[in-house]
Amino acid sequence: MTDQLGVRKKFLENRYTIKNLRHDFDEWHQGRSHYALWAINVDFPSVRRKVLVAKQQLEEFLLEGYCRQPHITLGISGFLSDRLRYADDYVASSFEADVTALQNLKMQPFEIEIGALASFSSAPFLHVNDPTSSLHKLHLCLHSVASDANFQYVPHVTVGLYAEAVATEIVSNHLDAFPEYLVSKHLINSISLMTYAAAEIGGKLVTIADYDLVRAEIQCHEPLFNDFW
Repeated sequence: MTDQLGVRKKFLENRYTIKNLRHDFDEWHQGRSHYALWAINVDFPSVRRKVLVAKQQLEEFLLEGYCRQPHITLGISGFLSDRLRYADDYVASSFEADVTALQNLKMQPFEIEIGALASFSSAPFLHVNDPTSSLHKLHLCLHSVASDANFQYVPHVTVGLYAEAVATEIVSNHLDAFPEYLVSKHLINSISLMTYAAAEIGGKLVTIADYDLVRAEIQCHEPLFNDFW
């Protein structure tokens, strides 16, 4: 579990934010078009309002063109692919294994709170309170890509990306000005497999499958491994 004070302390340990750039990222995607992740869709009116207020609070620091819908990432999966060519490819057998893991987890609907404005070095975000540790359990179940040994999962809703290296103390003052009363509770009934265009930074998410926590069933909306490479 993480706390807001710990997140702020870690943010201030670096003197400046990380500058994000717009380019093709070809050295990363190597010609593969769509990257997949498991996430919770929180594109609700109340969350959109909070994100808008946060963007207005930090507007002078943010990269233009970020249009990703409000979501909570549970685990990154890899590049959708018809066959395993690279270590970070996400193939049909990987998807089937994730669905089986979800069914074995037997997760029931749960409640979360979305509120305070916080920040990583590269991006500001809305803090997500996870009182039942459900998000952390889902993360352990679904995060199939190896992470840095020091990585600590922090449930969050990304607000945007920093356009420049800005002094973190300056950003911290803007974070403190975010209205504390803007906290909302949400009952989570499903999680989603989403994709985004790998050559874009901050591009829109497309939901290609939903897993219903009550019925323990997956519903696919797009052909997962036919048209995405």
